[in-house]
Amino acid sequence: VQLQASGGGLVQAGGSLRLSCTASGLAFSYYTMGWFRQAPGKEREFVAQISWNGGNTYYADSVKGRFTISRENAKNTVYLQMNSLKPEDTAVYYCAKNGRSYWWGIGSANEYDYWGQGTLVTVSS
Repeated sequence: VQLQASGGGLVQAGGSLRLSCTASGLAFSYYTMGWFRQAPGKEREFVAQISWNGGNTYYADSVKGRFTISRENAKNTVYLQMNSLKPEDTAVYYCAKNGRSYWWGIGSANEYDYWGQGTLVTVSS
């Protein structure tokens, strides 16, 4: 299983970025996918997750209303559209695959078994 994240960069506060994560080596449409982030000096935290068919989404309170997670199973890709970015959104963003097929529950890093390499998002004030 490989997860390749892309789309990070430098953006001013209030701006937008769209992250992508393309998966290979798995039956992508079977799995809930998630986005996590880790800011310098902080622990990794949950950002958002989407169910295997895209029918359910769940967000951290800190990003709700600003970020949107989506997926295209035909392209084995999950997205994170980030709007109204704030300096506190600065972090390395990781996509991850849930460890169980057709699983849905509250987002926790322990539920995910494969991780992408991360893409850096920097929001300047």
